[in-house]
Amino acid sequence: MDEAGSGGGELSMWGIIPAAGAGTRIQPLAFSKELLPVCAMDGSERRPRAVSDCLVERLVLGGATRICFVIAPGKSDILEYYGGSAYSAPVCYTVQSKPAGLCDAIFHALPVIDRQAPVLIGLPDTIWFPEDGLKDLPDDRLSFLLFPVNRPELFDTVLLDEQNQVLEIQVKRPSPSSPWVWGAFKMPGALLHDLYELWCARGRIDEYIGTLVNAWLARGGVAYGFRSGSSYFDVGTMDGYLEAMRILSGIGREPATTHV
Repeated sequence: MDEAGSGGGELSMWGIIPAAGAGTRIQPLAFSKELLPVCAMDGSERRPRAVSDCLVERLVLGGATRICFVIAPGKSDILEYYGGSAYSAPVCYTVQSKPAGLCDAIFHALPVIDRQAPVLIGLPDTIWFPEDGLKDLPDDRLSFLLFPVNRPELFDTVLLDEQNQVLEIQVKRPSPSSPWVWGAFKMPGALLHDLYELWCARGRIDEYIGTLVNAWLARGGVAYGFRSGSSYFDVGTMDGYLEAMRILSGIGREPATTHV
């Protein structure tokens, strides 16, 4: 396989799914938290699906042609669930040998990321609407898909100027200055490699992507936020999981209001 992962010279847009977390906020479980069942509609029939399946679907709707899961050594059930493809997109796996934060997990996918093609990144224990929100993000810059939430202090809030340029990412700040949090993001593959080099130069101290992006902005980098999201659920918590189940099982479509 060539660096782009296409085998024939055509560049592929990768979707990266960091799925190596232990899921301590919702334990005990007998399986990976990314496989938590949620309700979905198949025609007129309700059926269960893994929560991470919602993200895979959204990445593919956003243009991803290949998916890379970053998993922990004990998460072979994710490999067994997805196998080699999902939504007609080939799936590969890389292993984060020990928990070391979101930045470390994302950068484990670098060997398959082509510098010339954009890359999408989302969190596998979240559900958000609209499903095709990633289509709003441009290919040529770092851009965040933003969602309004009721308790932004639990997330990474994104401050924008009047041109929607990112001023700062406030990482789980007790009193954030904005209700808008990032739920997924997109960037050129070359920029992901540049962020990795910056992360290494900083001694790999950044656990969260927000602090790393802030350092990159301080060095003259530019990022944009798109307030295209309408609803966002953190299914990695019990409250978020129950709320997502209530909405999805009761409505089967995008909820009309925003939830945490």
